[in-house]
Amino acid sequence: MSSPRENSINLLSKALTGSSVGGFSYDNGEDNAFTTMLVLTSLRHLTYINKILKSLITKKLSKQDEVAHYALVLGATEILYMDTPDYAVINSYVEIVKGKTNKYLAGFVNAVLRKICTRKEEFQNNDRGEFFSQKFRELLRRDYSSKTVEAIEKISSKEPLLDITCGNTYQEGTLGGVKLPLGSIRLDSKGKISSLPAYDKGTWWVQDFSSSLPVKMLGEIKGKKVLELCAAPGGKTAQLLSGGAVVSCLDVSKERLATLAENLTRLKLSPQEVICSDGIAYLQNNQQKFDIVLLDAPCSATGTLRRHPEIVHTKTVADIEKQSKIQSKLLQNVDTAIADGGILLYCTCSLCKDEGEKQIFSFLQQHNEYKIINLSSRIPSELSAAVSKEGFIRILPHHLAKYGGTDGFFIACLQKEAN
Repeated sequence: MSSPRENSINLLSKALTGSSVGGFSYDNGEDNAFTTMLVLTSLRHLTYINKILKSLITKKLSKQDEVAHYALVLGATEILYMDTPDYAVINSYVEIVKGKTNKYLAGFVNAVLRKICTRKEEFQNNDRGEFFSQKFRELLRRDYSSKTVEAIEKISSKEPLLDITCGNTYQEGTLGGVKLPLGSIRLDSKGKISSLPAYDKGTWWVQDFSSSLPVKMLGEIKGKKVLELCAAPGGKTAQLLSGGAVVSCLDVSKERLATLAENLTRLKLSPQEVICSDGIAYLQNNQQKFDIVLLDAPCSATGTLRRHPEIVHTKTVADIEKQSKIQSKLLQNVDTAIADGGILLYCTCSLCKDEGEKQIFSFLQQHNEYKIINLSSRIPSELSAAVSKEGFIRILPHHLAKYGGTDGFFIACLQKEAN
């Protein structure tokens, strides 16, 4: 059986080669909770740890030596940022590397980790809170000032708290926590989600504050016929159904739709229709008209970097370009599903304007029958900085700094002129 530290090496490797950490759950036992925390902590400090390792290592590790590299990263994380005794850290990673490679590489890991222990206080004192890789910083600088990037980096390097959206039957005070603007509840909880009060009653669901904003921007939706594209895992679906909308929800993934169904079953909510289909193919063959189409478009997910710190080490301009093409194709076909006088609600959990504002400007150039609904009157004053001059919402991680931050999100609401 693999040890928690061996699992951490495997998970860190997957995270840095493009697989999300997000699928790793706290609900799978105490060892996995330790593994998740260790990997996420290492990713939040990876930029600085790599600088330390570069200063200590004179030879370049080969691709075959990546086990040793990940062992060094995780060992440095425990030594500098966690309360594990130094000797336990060194012994554990040396044995893992010896078992997976050879005694010479294990001896190398032993020597480097001992150097870090010897200079621990120096390294801790010199830590300036670097989180972003240079490439990710350059990615954000295409759209934001240095000051804004610095604010995003500072708030995003901290472990996020847990946000809850409440259904119609939720009794205030059940979970405690802090009430955020527009009604979300923020909890300082690191335990199992299923162990929280009233979980089985289905009166609330986990949903980051920013993710809950798009549906709240719609106002009264009771009786409205809604098509939700890219619906899984179902947080916005639950909001729509709780508001009395008649919802057809679509997603391309059977597995993600199974998660959506499981979530809605716990919440005792039922959509009118669940469709497993590629969104573009569905729109091209669709004959129905909807009052509202919610397009939560596939994106780079750079706005979720607080929960997925691997993003700052893996996302590139190429990722943005790839997702932008998909978003454009969806927008090119979405008009067929929107009734006259209907609403297009477009959103992405991306910080990149190529996936937000620029997509909507391009859509409006091709569809002059759509007008922007200015969302400034629908957002609380403490979030006024998140509203653009056009009336879009561009919420950044530091916009809720006094509450601990939030995910980055873009939201645009457009109305089709009635004939």
